[in-house]
Amino acid sequence: MGYREGELSILLTDDEEIAGLNRQYRGKEGPTNVLAFPMRETPPAGTDAGMLGDIVISLDTAHREAGACHTTLPETVFRLLVHGLLHLLGYDHEKSDEEAGRMQEIQDRLLAMIDHKT
Repeated sequence: MGYREGELSILLTDDEEIAGLNRQYRGKEGPTNVLAFPMRETPPAGTDAGMLGDIVISLDTAHREAGACHTTLPETVFRLLVHGLLHLLGYDHEKSDEEAGRMQEIQDRLLAMIDHKT
């Protein structure tokens, strides 16, 4: 992806807390699985990303998703972490179907790399 260094904050929380953040920052009611809060309005360029931002993951929702997808909680949390990281780098699946496909392709590729190293 071209980034050698970057820093981010990760908060693992519950549905109640993430629902409050979802309401406050996105104007949406209820919990979600992951939220990403970039430090910059535009994605970082080059190989030194600096502070990327914050990723918040609801472990309650991740647990439900893991059960529904027949995966483990750690696998689901890794997927949500990668998803949030891609948002911090400027990817947005809500922009268009094309962007959603592109983001999914990169997410799958990164998860495959992680899977091969564990």
